[in-house]
Parts: sequence; structure tokens; C-alpha cells
Amino acid sequence: MKYIPHKYQEYAANLILDKPICGIFLGLGMGKTIITLTAIDELLHDRFETNKVLVIAPLRVAEDTWGRECIKWDHLKHLKISKVLGPEKNRIAALKSNADIYVINRENVEWLVEHYKTKWPFDMVVIDELSSFKSASAKRFKALRKVRPLIKRIVGLTGTPAPNGLIDLWPQIYLLDRGERLGKTLGGYRDRYFEPDTKNYQTGVVYTYKLKLESEAAIYQKISDICVSMKAQDYLQMPERIDNFVHVEMSLKEKALYEQLERDMLIPFAEGDIDAVNAAALSNKLLQMANGAVYDEFGEVRKIHHRKLDALETLWEAANGKPILVFYAYKHDKARLSELFKGKAKELNTSQDITDWNAGKLEVVLAHPASTGHGLNLQAGGSIIIWFGLTWSLELYLQANGRLYRQGQKETVVIHHIVTAGTIDEDVIKALSRKEVGQMTLIDAVKARMGGQQ
Repeated sequence: MKYIPHKYQEYAANLILDKPICGIFLGLGMGKTIITLTAIDELLHDRFETNKVLVIAPLRVAEDTWGRECIKWDHLKHLKISKVLGPEKNRIAALKSNADIYVINRENVEWLVEHYKTKWPFDMVVIDELSSFKSASAKRFKALRKVRPLIKRIVGLTGTPAPNGLIDLWPQIYLLDRGERLGKTLGGYRDRYFEPDTKNYQTGVVYTYKLKLESEAAIYQKISDICVSMKAQDYLQMPERIDNFVHVEMSLKEKALYEQLERDMLIPFAEGDIDAVNAAALSNKLLQMANGAVYDEFGEVRKIHHRKLDALETLWEAANGKPILVFYAYKHDKARLSELFKGKAKELNTSQDITDWNAGKLEVVLAHPASTGHGLNLQAGGSIIIWFGLTWSLELYLQANGRLYRQGQKETVVIHHIVTAGTIDEDVIKALSRKEVGQMTLIDAVKARMGGQQ
């Protein structure tokens, strides 16, 4: 297929070519992979400014997306991709092969750094989903930090740079500029731009931080020379999107069980109690109960209600044979969903499954948002999403919806949210809405300007 880039794609590719460090915050479906591959090809084979390229990506994206894009586009067919995946012997063999681009999943970054030690061979690194390096305490961040001085060019790609607030930015920007803009340490960044919000006044432990006055603008200004953002709505004719909220009601008996757990953090059963030892565990248990089932103290599943299953069945029937993508939260959700769909539901476990979905061969696909959240192009296979189990993570929520709501989608995208009334589900929906407002503030602050037009 011939590649005819949009103006914004040319603009983004030129940024990668012209800046040795670059953070590109691209909206979902805007073609970050093809943009980056086009720039890599020129750096490797026209400008000769790069010798060996490493791409770090989520596992499913490393397995499928980067190689598939090279095959798809005529001007990239000559690029050789080596997938550094699977058992260690396979990874070592892949590293020894002659290729232009080596793609590894982020879980193996620590292994890769240890494997090469001081003989790090990659002069260009692309982090596909930069936001997955938002934790300064994560092993993957610490490993990549060790070899950062040996990397001459680095590109960070994401559509969700600060899903939980600007406190997430420091590790990501540090990997780009080694602390030049936001400081050398997370503590310094936090002290400079934030102040305690909630804390334990007896122990002095700070639970959350809030921005100091004028810090938000200062952070945006600091990173504006190396980070640009683009939203699909600004540059593309996006499909219409409809968000639908389906509210279900528990019976009085079911609601009483929910409220007992919420109040007492314990529901006694003869076969095994349902208990929650702290607030985080309680939130988890309440989300499970809102979905209709919950694990007890022995790991056994206790079914509470079938209200969401009934609503889902109604939505499935209303789809009238059109493919649906159903997001679940827990393993017991998946088990009950599989039972509901009576063998018609499938998970996307292989590249062939993705091909079958995009070919319209699969009517129902079950997916956990963490496994399909990044980089998979599923827009050709359907336009209906159903959230059976909700997530607190704005990043997962946006990325999962972006599998269908993206460039190339030809139908109106309908996103159904099944919400159990009077439960923590309603709090999740409100939280996602609040976080999205904060996320868009960051995106707008570093929005690319091309020819004076946003």
C-alpha cells in the first residue's frame, strides 16, 4: 500500500528527524507507528545518522503491530524487523540476527540491559507507550536509566502521558532528557512543583500531592521544546462516537449484601467469608460485587447477582449480529461471560485472532483492557464496545476505547457502559471523567502548532 501522509504525520516525522530527544503525544489512531517507522527508515538509509534501533513496546504490540506495519506499507517493506520475544534462547538468537529494528516487550527491558551491560549497541531507542515508564520505582525504568547515557536518539510515544496527573511525568521526561528540564530526581521535582494534599498527620506519611500555584504552567513550559501533542479530532475526520450508560439495579437482598461489605468490610458465608483488609481491597471487592460475583477468602467465586449479565445479553441481541468487543475486569467475569455466550465468544490471543476479527469472522470478543489496551488496530472488525467491568485507570480506558474509535473506522462507534446503580461503579465513571479533563489540559498545553494553526 502506498503511504500518503497527512500533514500532521509529516510534521511529526520531521520532529523525530530533527530532534535527538522527542516526546510525541499522539491521539489514538493517528498512526504513530507509521510516522516513527518512516523517520527511522530515513535516519537509517538516507541520512545514515542511526545504526541500530530498539523499539520497546507492550507485548502484543511487539508481537504484531510493528512488523505488520512494515509489511503493509510499500516504502517500508525493505525494513528488517527482529522480534526479541519468547524464551531466552529465542531472544538471544533474535539479537544476533541482522536487522534494522529490534522490537522487545517492556517486561524484558531489565533482562536486555543486563545482557549487554556496558556494551549497549542501540544508538536509537523508541519507547512505544512512554506512559508505561511512569513509575520511577519500576525495574524497567531503573534498567533503562542505566543505559540512557549510551543512547544518542530517543523517542517517546504515547497518547496518555499523565493519566493520573502531572506527578506521572517526571520518570517519562527523565528518560528523554536525563533530568535537564524537570530535575534529576523525583523528590526534587515533587518538592519544586507539588505540595502535600492528603497525609497521615501522626506519621507524616503523604498519600497524595497537589500542584502548587502556577506549577502547571511552569511544567508545560519546561517540556514544550521537546514534547508536542496532537489530538485526532483536530486533524482527522473521526467517526461519530456515542457513549451510552446502561444502569442496572440490584434487588434489595443483593443490595443489602453489597452495603454490608461496604460498611463492615466482611460478609460471612458458611463456605468462606468475603472480607476486605483495607480500603484498596474493599474497592476491589465492591467492584467485583457490582459485576455480580466476588472471590471469597479461599479464592472461590461467590455469585451475587446476574443484573449485568442480563443487560449485556440485551445489548448483544440489540447488536443483531454485529461484532461486539466486551471488556471484563476479573477472571470470574470472563468465566460467566463465556457461559453466557455459549462458545461464541473468543479472546484475541494470536495475530490470527486479530486478523479474523478485522475480517469480520468473530461475533463476540472478550478482552481485558490491560491486554488489548495499546497499539492494536481493531477498527476494521467492529464498532461496538461494551464495558462489563469498569476500570479506575484512565490510561487503560482511553487506550481500550481507542482500539475501535480511531482513524480508519467507518461506522459510528457506540461505547456501552454497564453501571450497577448505587455502587462503586458510579464513582469510577465520575473519576474517569475528572481525570480526562486533567489529561486534556496537558495535551492542549503542548499541542503542536503547524503554520500557526493548532
